[in-house]
Amino acid sequence: FYQWRNDSVCSPGVTENHADPETMLLPFLREKVKLTGTKYGCGGGGCGACTVMVSRYQPATKTIIHYSANACLLPLCQLHGAAVTTVEGIGSTKTRIHPVQERIAKAHGSQCGFCTPGMVMSTYALLRNKPQPTMDDITEALAGNLCRCTGYRPIVEGCRTFCQEANCCQANGAANCCLNGEKNGDEPEQEKPQLFDKLDLLPLDPTQELIFPPELILMADTSPQTLTFHGERVSWVSPVSLEELIQLKAKHPKAPLVMGNTNIGPDMKFKGILHPLIISPTRVKELFEVSQTPQGVWVGAGCSLSELHSVLKKLVPQFPEEKTEVFRALNRQLGNLGSVQIRNVASLGGNIVSAYPNSDLNPILAVGNCKVSVISSGGRREVPLNQDFFVGFGKVILQPEEIVVSVFIPFSRKGEFVQALRHAPRKEASFATVTAGMRVMFSESSRVVQDISIYYGGMGPTTVSAAKTCQAIIRRPWDDETLGQAYDILLEELALPPSAPGGKVEFRRSLTLSLLFKFYLEVLHKLKAMNVITDEVPEKIQPLPREIQPGLQEFQPVSKDQGNHDAVGRPMMHRSAISQATGEAVYCDDLPKIEGELFLVVVTSSRAHAKITGLDVSEALQLPGVVDVITTKDIPGKKVRTFCGYDEELLAESEVSCIGQMICAVVADTKAHAKRGAAAVKISYEDLPDPIFTIEEAVEKSSYFEPRRLLQRGDVTEAFKTVDKVYEGEIRIGGQEHFYMETQSMLVVPVGEEMEFNVYISTQWPTLIQDAVAETLNISSNRVTCHVKRVGGAFGGKVTRTSVLASITSVAAWKTNRAVRCVLERGEDMVITGGRHPTLGKYKVGFMNDGKIVAADIQFFANSGNTVDESPLVAEKMVLHMDNAYNIPNLRGRGAACKTNLPSNTAFRGFGVPQSLLIVENMINDVAMVLGCPADKVNMYRGPSTTHYKFEFNPENLLRCWEEGKRRSDYSARRAAIEQFNQQNRWKKRGISIIPIKYGIAFSDGFLNQAAALVHIYKDGSVLVSHGGTEIGQGVHTKMQQVASRELHIPPSKIYISETSTNTVPNTCPSAASFGTDANGMAVKDACQILYQRLEPIRKKNPKGTWESWAKEAFMEKISLSATGFYKGPDLYLDWDKMEGQPYAYYTYGVSCSEVELDCLTGDYRTLRTDIVMDIGKSVNPSVDVGQIEGAFTQGLGLYTLEELKFSPFGLLYTRGPSQYKIPAVCDMPLQLNIYLLPDSENPYAIYSSKGIGEPALFLGSSVFFAIKDAVAAARSDSGLKGPFSLNSPATPERACLASASPFTQKVPASKPGSFKPWALDI
Repeated sequence: FYQWRNDSVCSPGVTENHADPETMLLPFLREKVKLTGTKYGCGGGGCGACTVMVSRYQPATKTIIHYSANACLLPLCQLHGAAVTTVEGIGSTKTRIHPVQERIAKAHGSQCGFCTPGMVMSTYALLRNKPQPTMDDITEALAGNLCRCTGYRPIVEGCRTFCQEANCCQANGAANCCLNGEKNGDEPEQEKPQLFDKLDLLPLDPTQELIFPPELILMADTSPQTLTFHGERVSWVSPVSLEELIQLKAKHPKAPLVMGNTNIGPDMKFKGILHPLIISPTRVKELFEVSQTPQGVWVGAGCSLSELHSVLKKLVPQFPEEKTEVFRALNRQLGNLGSVQIRNVASLGGNIVSAYPNSDLNPILAVGNCKVSVISSGGRREVPLNQDFFVGFGKVILQPEEIVVSVFIPFSRKGEFVQALRHAPRKEASFATVTAGMRVMFSESSRVVQDISIYYGGMGPTTVSAAKTCQAIIRRPWDDETLGQAYDILLEELALPPSAPGGKVEFRRSLTLSLLFKFYLEVLHKLKAMNVITDEVPEKIQPLPREIQPGLQEFQPVSKDQGNHDAVGRPMMHRSAISQATGEAVYCDDLPKIEGELFLVVVTSSRAHAKITGLDVSEALQLPGVVDVITTKDIPGKKVRTFCGYDEELLAESEVSCIGQMICAVVADTKAHAKRGAAAVKISYEDLPDPIFTIEEAVEKSSYFEPRRLLQRGDVTEAFKTVDKVYEGEIRIGGQEHFYMETQSMLVVPVGEEMEFNVYISTQWPTLIQDAVAETLNISSNRVTCHVKRVGGAFGGKVTRTSVLASITSVAAWKTNRAVRCVLERGEDMVITGGRHPTLGKYKVGFMNDGKIVAADIQFFANSGNTVDESPLVAEKMVLHMDNAYNIPNLRGRGAACKTNLPSNTAFRGFGVPQSLLIVENMINDVAMVLGCPADKVNMYRGPSTTHYKFEFNPENLLRCWEEGKRRSDYSARRAAIEQFNQQNRWKKRGISIIPIKYGIAFSDGFLNQAAALVHIYKDGSVLVSHGGTEIGQGVHTKMQQVASRELHIPPSKIYISETSTNTVPNTCPSAASFGTDANGMAVKDACQILYQRLEPIRKKNPKGTWESWAKEAFMEKISLSATGFYKGPDLYLDWDKMEGQPYAYYTYGVSCSEVELDCLTGDYRTLRTDIVMDIGKSVNPSVDVGQIEGAFTQGLGLYTLEELKFSPFGLLYTRGPSQYKIPAVCDMPLQLNIYLLPDSENPYAIYSSKGIGEPALFLGSSVFFAIKDAVAAARSDSGLKGPFSLNSPATPERACLASASPFTQKVPASKPGSFKPWALDI
């Protein structure tokens, strides 16, 4: 097994004599080989953060293959004879960086940087196989890589520079493309500034790549030996011949065969299934053979899905179309199944026999009359893949000792049509909701059906055949009448019970009908093309568009007279982007292990509301490696954390109030041992009655966290009597998981004397961690130093929750007197740490016939979970922002934080505003739908205005953004084009929406707005800046570097920022509320000005001297070269009794216009284009600010259209990782995304006239939600439905499809609520 190192030659091979079969490549790379560039993001192959490239030599063809794979699923034992290339191997800042690394960094595709090594390796593996890829190749290669910061546009733009088409001026964002034939000869247009220079990039030279180690070729050519590995609990055998494999399987029929480990791996990891013996037949040649016969093709069961894909792709052009129907249908499905990394390792045989109910391939293999050849000690037999093959959930008809050797895929015949259909929650890298394979056969030039076969996945525990439906179609003409009868039979035949696992019952049933209808239309068009039928056929349903166009990013260039050294206002790359792209950037869990270090795993409650009657840790303490179990009795100091006046227990003692509440923690010498220890802890409970889960239950039982807040202006009750119309409505918004790519991570190190501790942690607020650890251990704060180098994404989720985890970890370090590391797994993180508050909004609105709103009464209910956290503050911010951009003279708002038995929710980017404003915009939308005319413009603030909390402001820039947004997006022309499109298309609709935002910046608690900085100038002239902000991907360190560069008049390269620590800058405030740059920038500016002033006498004495000479001279003259800077921040407040105050320093404004295309039959949609105009004053760094806008918008798009948290009826979170919880991927980007920073804007209240930008743009993702709603309204009007309708957020395909009310959805009978126990709660 080979491993590339940082030097240009490859190191001697890594030989691991004691490989444990349970060890995956990822922990081996990170812990054993100390290569930490490859990151842990989810552990289940769903996020791509651990992507590496595997290379193998194929002796049969004498070729070397390269493919990307997820290191978290690759068993170490399987890599015998392979070369593995990690991000460190392709380039580093010490040697030279690789063009892929450089381009992703320079295109600003790395913000927090945690996903960047995976992005780099996915692209690198693509380029090794195809040095000149197409855009489709790139989007396919990146489909399995998630990023939570950037919104993908800059990553795709960086990779686009490798494409052949990249040199066209259109691809470079020029509007006057040579292809358009437009030449503007009159005036030389001023060159628009670009975010990065595409000419200043290293060329890609394929001849310079690493060579494959020659000794591995020699090794592969010698005759192979059986390999056996024995681990602590599992043994692994890798046979070399089919004969040997048959004997092994006869002797150990229960032992699983592992090829790609994409099925057995997650089962062992997430479900705790233990297999004492694993057989890995990756070296059995017969399992990989491909052979052709006159009837079709045999494909070895061991072939990976990628190999199957390329085999079929090669075969299709060699035969007439009529023979390759099944091949093409399989290809269509293979393009969407999993991600490239998964398809590269997952095998065809494994995919078939794992018999997933929603399998993508099995329905097509079944309708295509495929069969498998199986072998055992009893001999060979062929088994058809039909409905008898699948006998139950994950079970097939084969005997335990039988092995699938190969799969036969037949040619199709003349007059036969085969189609693959699927629908999934996300378009790519997602398990399907419903899949289908359909085949129909006609006799020569007739529309009468001779034979038909239909199979569905996702409609029961197995792949099911719709045999009765087929009976109703066979020997009848292919027309509306035949199919009309078939739909009714199909509904009856595939009846799902209302509480079926997976939920979405009505949607799944309606999909079976609409997928059949799609097949019907497709075949009609084929028959028409063959002149079999002559009558009119309905429109053909074209697939949704998917070509990503280059977007525009417009910003103001710096003025001509700004000095070259002054970096402010320039699109400077993130200061550590290159290190992030080479894997050299150090995150918390990349810190090397300390001698004697222990790992901590928390034990959480499995009941939502219960008394703890017993806690037995004796069994856990006897397990190998377990050192101790920490319970609440071990805490020497404060056993609770106090938030908003309520106490929250660190570890539950007598009672639990949600599933996922922490009860105790196990510390052991390794992570694996700590996990086994945690599983062995026995807790007994006595359930308490009536847990509360939903907002309705909380309201009914008056279960709230006080205070509840009320703001009003005018006389709402009287005003309702004067209006033309009154409308009442409501909308629910689901919660959202932060899904920061780096899970909660910390390392607490006892210094060894005087109770001193160093805490290395991933947090937004180091001072809070310092306070928490000190209070928990009952020591003073000066003994605790908290260090934050960088954070792999946070979004609000690394403040309060992190402080609780840090407190528990510190107790373990104190009690054992050893360093203790705690890094949550993705599933633990999602269960324990909570997310955005699910919210219910109810409103009553009174308005005139011209759309002018006179009165509104709005109620906000937030589901806070089991502890208070910051929930009352979130409810407050909802009420404070409820006016958005609208001047409503009589307005009342009430906000309540509901106490429930779900894991406690916490701060999340936007802090209640994204929920509040969606409710308000939905109200405006309802008014427009009642009247049939838009209601936004009429109600906007104009001229000098006053908010409902009596704060005066000028909305001029808000209106400028609105007008500019309409102009840039060409709104009116596109609105007309959409109406025409919708008249011409029955099953596809387009919608467009334009949404404004007014977002208040800074903390409404005045004391949180202060900041401090410490700046040192060293004798060689280099400068070290420390400040209170943490680098969480938002580029605050980069901006501070620019501030120091301007104030000290030196280039940014002389300025370094190492980390944020409590021993350099004390008593800091959180990096939150979009206020990091505003506060810390002023503090850094203050410190630099003090220093620059101190140097003045020296500059005067030697005006021609260099900066370095001045620094040296200052030291000789005993002038202090270190200064602290301080910024008091604005004194903000709100008097809730008087209902007035100034809670914000200023407002950031923006407008977003989005257009979508919706497939009404499946609810699937594509965002065709989004234009965003943002007023952010004068940008300190346009590339960072555009990145913040795009990233926030994409997170909003996830919140409002995609991300769904599902809880069981007992309060257990089902969606515990990327395979169940879908955040936006590359496939969810708007196909064209244009960002315009409003020019000529001033902001006297922040540094250099800039504005805070972290949070405001998140709400703009709702423009996609309302565009979907607009498209749904068009679909409803075709079904004769008019007026306001309910569409809750997120507007998932399921909700959009059911709301569209197509004839197919209307056929499905709705289940009566209350008559059954649903699979998931409606939170």
